[in-house]
Amino acid sequence: MVPLLFLVATTTIPFSYTTANDTNSKGGEKSHNPQILPIVLVVSLLVLIFTLLAWYILRLKNQKTAVVTTVDKKIPNGILEEQEIGYSSESLYTVVPPEQQTVVLLPRSPSASKTYLPIPVDHLEEEYRLRSADDGKLFREEYNSLPGGNAQGTYEEANKDENKEKNRYPNILPYDHSRVVLTQLDGNPCSDYINASYVDGYTEKNKFIAAQDYNNLIFYFSGPKEETVADFWRMIWEQKVATVVMLTNLKERKEDKCYQYWPDQGCWTYGNVRVAVEDFTVLVDYTIRKFCVQHQASDAAKTPRPVTQLHFTSWPDFGVPFSPIGMLKFLKKVKAVNPPFSGPIVVHCSAGVGRTGTFIVIDGMIDMMHAEQIVDVFGFVSKIREQRSQLIQTDMQYSFVYQALLEYYLYGDTELDVSSLEGHLHKLHNTFADGDRVGLEEEFKVRELLQIISRNLTSKNPELPFKQSTLRTTHADDFNRVILSMRRGQEFTDYINASFIDGYRQKDYFIATQGPLTHTVEDFWRMVWEWKCHSIVMLTELQEREQDKCCQYWPTEDSATYGDYTVELKGDTLCETFSLRDLVLTFVPEKQKRTVRHFHFHGWPEIGIPAEGKGMIDIIASVQRQQQQSGNHPIVVHCSAGAGRTGTFIALSNILERVKAEGLLDVFQTVKSLRMQRPHMVQTVEQYDFCYRVVQDFVDIFSDYANFK
Repeated sequence: MVPLLFLVATTTIPFSYTTANDTNSKGGEKSHNPQILPIVLVVSLLVLIFTLLAWYILRLKNQKTAVVTTVDKKIPNGILEEQEIGYSSESLYTVVPPEQQTVVLLPRSPSASKTYLPIPVDHLEEEYRLRSADDGKLFREEYNSLPGGNAQGTYEEANKDENKEKNRYPNILPYDHSRVVLTQLDGNPCSDYINASYVDGYTEKNKFIAAQDYNNLIFYFSGPKEETVADFWRMIWEQKVATVVMLTNLKERKEDKCYQYWPDQGCWTYGNVRVAVEDFTVLVDYTIRKFCVQHQASDAAKTPRPVTQLHFTSWPDFGVPFSPIGMLKFLKKVKAVNPPFSGPIVVHCSAGVGRTGTFIVIDGMIDMMHAEQIVDVFGFVSKIREQRSQLIQTDMQYSFVYQALLEYYLYGDTELDVSSLEGHLHKLHNTFADGDRVGLEEEFKVRELLQIISRNLTSKNPELPFKQSTLRTTHADDFNRVILSMRRGQEFTDYINASFIDGYRQKDYFIATQGPLTHTVEDFWRMVWEWKCHSIVMLTELQEREQDKCCQYWPTEDSATYGDYTVELKGDTLCETFSLRDLVLTFVPEKQKRTVRHFHFHGWPEIGIPAEGKGMIDIIASVQRQQQQSGNHPIVVHCSAGAGRTGTFIALSNILERVKAEGLLDVFQTVKSLRMQRPHMVQTVEQYDFCYRVVQDFVDIFSDYANFK
């Protein structure tokens, strides 16, 4: 950088001089130009200025900054939230001192004196629509009217020099009056400090402890500071905490976001607290970890206690979750596992204000909804900000609270225990007094009337998705479409009409797609190859009702080549209701091979639904066995349009998996969730009914509950 700048500087200032070895043409005497010295000084000064400027620019580029203007900073899934100036993404060992790490708080509006009245639940939908209009203008106004915190609150303990390094962010601190006070160690008055605050629930005082995470601060200069994590576990022990709610991932935006304060296996000791892992369960939206925690007292070990951590993993790196369904399921699980008469529930994210506040407010407002048939989001947030400032950090989080409450009010708890399935089915199939509609049709109609979230087409060319789609109304959405590698010099070659769909335990576990067209067969195999798929499920015949439903994209014997891909048939076995084909897929340019299993279901009639559910149960079981052997890469599922039968298969796969794991099912929310990921999944009331009937058949086949739990 400096030599280049020096060259620029010297070439922009014309001057000449002769060296000591040069001679005057007249007498051979050494010549000296009296202008050389000032010119050299000017050049040197310019070089110094350019060097300092370059150093300053490089420093700015390497330093992370987060700035939010008065206008929301728009990004693909919302606005940047819980922003902080933290560690450089260039190196995990690049350290920013604590005083430079701050949570960027959104500016307050002049309308901060407004107040908002509670909303009766039967007006909630209308109020939500009003606030959502004009890109959420009224939500922003309401959020900006909230008090920032407790005007009389003090931070004397948090600002003591001995405690400053315990704060993840210097501008997110616990008030003195609501901070969690630990037992002092060895007479050290500052050993009672931790950045955590008591927060009330709807009626329960100190129901929660809102805490910061234990992030890279632990690695500040001198390496791991075990006493910081030890304070966290000491708080859990002293406060008799039985449940910990974690709302951040360990890594977000390719950076470490939270220190892993628990062991993966075995046991670790933090200070005087021993933590042992007993069990963990990974689900699509959250992970449950069960610990045995024991205090190693100097006199004798104390009785161990169980502690459950519920780790919500579906909060995106930016914005808020696409749908509140996962959060509501998570909240229900938290309520279920937290034992009565236990201590506060510890809730933490990064700073312990944004996502933490969102969770606490949703919990409190659902309790208020049950007790009073109203919700008072504004009043409740104002109240709990008296205990910890800035709870709920963005207007997007604030509107997400309303979205979750509306979801809960409109659809309630539709979860069933398998033992009550038969009675529920009987209720659904009973006709009303007028005889015009059965309960099942009414439930399906409610699902049909769900608010449609605006979607964008995946391609800049508005015609391309339609040219590559069998139905104009079934297409892949931007947020979860399957992206292919772009062919050099060929525009739009990254598009295929296919969507990632979540499974029961794993995100993007399925790829829902249309049946390949003649001109998209190569794209289909390119997708299978690039996304390392080992299982393909086909739910249609090539022709039905004398109409082409799908192009034959595999060879009937030997092999066939589709562009850069060769497919070889190695075996074709006819099972009771489906054909099982073993295929070898070769990527010709690199001569690499992969085995793919093709499950072709023949039990779906041309009109209607299968007569019984056993065939569907069998093929789902076969696909799951194949997945266990091949590494759980995405399962490609298709019918003709990639919606009706495809959605039914995926819904049943997720429902049956949950029945086996938990003995619970929720057909309504399962199908609703699929519809949010791809339009028209489970198209008809008959397919919706079929989901219930297959589960009933499954329970009847495995009537001994212990056989499938």
